[in-house]
Amino acid sequence: MSPNNENVIPIVGKSPELNKLGGGTHSFKQWLIASIALVVVVALVVSGIWSRVRANGKLRAETSQVAITAVSVVSPQRTTPVQEIILPGNVEPFITSPIYSRTNGYLEKWFVDIGAYVKKGQLLAVIETPEIDQQLEQSLSNLNTAKANLALAEITKNRYEGLLKSHAVAQQDVDNAVGTYNANQATVEAAGANVKQLQALQSFEKIYAPFDGVVTARNTDIGDLINSGSNGGVKTDLFHIAQPGVLRVYVNVPEEYSQGVKVGMTADLVLAEFPGRNFQGKLVRTADAINVSTRTLLIEIDVNNPAGTLLTGSYAEVHLKVASQASTFLLPVNTLIFRSEGLQVGTVKDGSVALTTVTPGHDFGDQIEIVAGLKSNDQVIINPPDSIVSGQKVQIVQSTLPGDTK
Repeated sequence: MSPNNENVIPIVGKSPELNKLGGGTHSFKQWLIASIALVVVVALVVSGIWSRVRANGKLRAETSQVAITAVSVVSPQRTTPVQEIILPGNVEPFITSPIYSRTNGYLEKWFVDIGAYVKKGQLLAVIETPEIDQQLEQSLSNLNTAKANLALAEITKNRYEGLLKSHAVAQQDVDNAVGTYNANQATVEAAGANVKQLQALQSFEKIYAPFDGVVTARNTDIGDLINSGSNGGVKTDLFHIAQPGVLRVYVNVPEEYSQGVKVGMTADLVLAEFPGRNFQGKLVRTADAINVSTRTLLIEIDVNNPAGTLLTGSYAEVHLKVASQASTFLLPVNTLIFRSEGLQVGTVKDGSVALTTVTPGHDFGDQIEIVAGLKSNDQVIINPPDSIVSGQKVQIVQSTLPGDTK
């Protein structure tokens, strides 16, 4: 055996161990690669599942967020202690009177026309009364006749009383003379009373002003037939006179403000013919009773008008400052909910809706007074949807003041 062969034999004898060692190394590498691949696959799978879980959670959160109704709210505005109300008023003269005649006749002459300022006792017109004049003349004649008979009866009475002392006449004759005298005396008194009555009627031929004022109407003219205001026929008012120095303004105050108006308080009058100008008056009396037809309290406001600036019969806006009720609030009208349960508003408490029943007060057009059912810290929903219910989740996106909700 050659040396080369000797060298080969030992190597061949060791080959099984070397082969075993080489095969194990190859198997470990495959296992390591497979493990890494498996880890990578698992990591990719877990990562994909986690990302989908996160996406689903985010989607659910966004969906829930979108499902919450967004609302705007407003805080109730507390009313001022003194509230101004504006009411219509009728301007009337302090004294106004139609002037009638107390006798029948024809108008002979008038001396004043509309717009004339007259003084008390000033002659306004003269009425011609021929019938009264004739009756007065007849009564005067009857009075003179009665006086003549009385004078004759007095002479007879005195004469008979003198003869009675000498027993020249009987007592019966004296009594007759005294009775005739007394009867004639009564006739004179009756005739005199009739004359005075006719003289009083004749004095009514002249129409005088009963007080200082202005003539606002003249309803007659020369030659018109005048009927006495005391008879049952058609009455003819000759003139109308008004006293405009002080004016009365009558105002009907709604019942809800009746407790706030007091005698002595001031009021401002605004008239269309005097833009930018106010006239101050004083509340002097009230009716102290609510009118059952209108549910209002009638009050009277006196306004001084020495220069006659204001005209009687005018329409005025009366501004009154009355004490408002305690704990009342103002809300925009677009916060109200009209349902069968009554008037309600929606308030937000801890992110949820709470429907609250309220009691309305005065309606100011774009705002309404709430006298019960609200608190100053309530957050009232503006323009609430028709489907809103108590407990519904909402999100406040805007908070405004009552004056900023238009």
